[in-house]
Amino acid sequence: MVSTPRTIAATPAPGRPASPIRTGIRSVERAIELLQALNRQPVSTIDDLYRRTAIPKATIARLLRTFEAKGLVGQSSRFGAYYLAAGVASLNCGYVHGPRVIEVAAPFCDELTREIKWPTTLALFDVDAMVVRYSTIPQSPLSLLHSSINLRRSMVGRALGRAYLAFCSAEEQELILGVVRQSGRDEDRLAHDPANLKRILETTRARGYALRDLEFSKQSCTMAIPVRQGDATVATLGLTWFSSVLTPEQAVERYLAKLQATADRISATLGGSECKTPVNTEFPGVSGSV
Repeated sequence: MVSTPRTIAATPAPGRPASPIRTGIRSVERAIELLQALNRQPVSTIDDLYRRTAIPKATIARLLRTFEAKGLVGQSSRFGAYYLAAGVASLNCGYVHGPRVIEVAAPFCDELTREIKWPTTLALFDVDAMVVRYSTIPQSPLSLLHSSINLRRSMVGRALGRAYLAFCSAEEQELILGVVRQSGRDEDRLAHDPANLKRILETTRARGYALRDLEFSKQSCTMAIPVRQGDATVATLGLTWFSSVLTPEQAVERYLAKLQATADRISATLGGSECKTPVNTEFPGVSGSV
């Protein structure tokens, strides 16, 4: 039997006739509200969804289990984050490449961290920064942070941003830098030094990976590489280690090939050619600003 909206009579005020109030099917309304909330942010916890919808947490959990069974939602159980999965495309709304990239990359990132222990990060471009959309920090015994999800990383000062800028098209690079130059953030000041930035991006592209500016974090260091779908750069993949344990040269020698293999597997699963980024494991003598 198909459920239909029902009409009920409201309790009238004294001296006034009752007026009908048309109500919808509340369970369906909540399901739609939850899908809309999931669509507003690439990854969400139950607490996030509760704050955005005011739907009881127990109801949210039941709906998420239903969505997951139907292939509409995916879950990273280790830190309780949910994201729209590929099946949501069947609804013909709210599905862009971001959720698909996260869904594909997550198991490969998890596998790499299980092997090498250091945390990995997947970041997607957003207006003027790379935003962390997936991280294996919860699986890693070697991390300074409890979580990095949704942190915004500079396009010019951080490895995740430099890897994207170095491998996106020249047109996209110029558009992005035009926005970043309007930023007042300290991490973005390199955007106002075009000669130095050009040198850094050319070096990054030639060797196949980016490094974080050492000025912004003394305790750890990150290298990052692009994730490609066909000819397009759709994300960046980073690996972070303690500066007291490994030098950048040592980290590149030990882990760059594994990081690149992970990016290639993500690219191959997304469809289109693998990244095929030229990788040079010989560490060039470039200043710490790279």
